[in-house]
Amino acid sequence: PAWSVELRARLGPLARSKRLRMLRTMSEPGRVRFERRETDGRQHGIWEMDATWAATADSTPPRPSTRLEVRLRYEGAQWAAGIAERVLHEEIERAKARLIGLISDGAWPSPTP
Repeated sequence: PAWSVELRARLGPLARSKRLRMLRTMSEPGRVRFERRETDGRQHGIWEMDATWAATADSTPPRPSTRLEVRLRYEGAQWAAGIAERVLHEEIERAKARLIGLISDGAWPSPTP
C-alpha cells in the first residue's frame, strides 16, 4: 500500500500544495523508508523519507523513551519558492510536534491503496 501525502504552504492569500504518492520501499527492525512512486507514467522529482528509531540508553519502564530520526530528501524543481518556502519550513516544525503526539498516543493513520 502507498500513502497519499499532501504538503501545503500558505502565506496570506498565497498558497501552494503538493500531492505525493509515497510507497514504503524498505522496512526492517528500527528503520523504514518511503519513496515517491507515482502511477501517471511521468518523470517526477525525488522525494524520500528515511526514519530510524531505537530505545535510548535511559529507556526504562514505566517511562521508556525512543530516539526517532527522520531524514527527508528532495531533488527537483522548487515548488514552494521564496517566501512560501519559509512558511513550509515552519509547518514542518509544527508537523514534527503533531507526529510525536500521534506516536505517543499510538494513533497512526491508515495507508491508502
